[in-house]
Amino acid sequence: MPRSVNAVASRKRRKKILKAAKGYWGARSKVYTVAKNAVEKALQYAYRDRRNKKRAFRRLWIQRINAGVRQEGMTYSRFIHQMNQKEIGLNRKVLADLAMNHPEAFKSVVDAVK
Repeated sequence: MPRSVNAVASRKRRKKILKAAKGYWGARSKVYTVAKNAVEKALQYAYRDRRNKKRAFRRLWIQRINAGVRQEGMTYSRFIHQMNQKEIGLNRKVLADLAMNHPEAFKSVVDAVK
């Protein structure tokens, strides 16, 4: 009885990894075992950094809001506290955009909060 190996599936599996490693330096894009490790590590970084990106943007928005609010003579924490008390439903992303690109509209929001 002949030996049965599923060469089609195993080749497809290897090609999938090597295709994902295209553009990597040296053996990381040529040798299957090295490429497999590199691709697995890259996927770990991608998973982690999708979450880190959210943190980084939130920090940036807070800095921009703080800079805009301080020009109006207030601190960030007091501003956010007053926003919550007055139940103004603007998130930090929108507030940061207003502070950067529409200072007059941001000023009116700050005045409404004071």
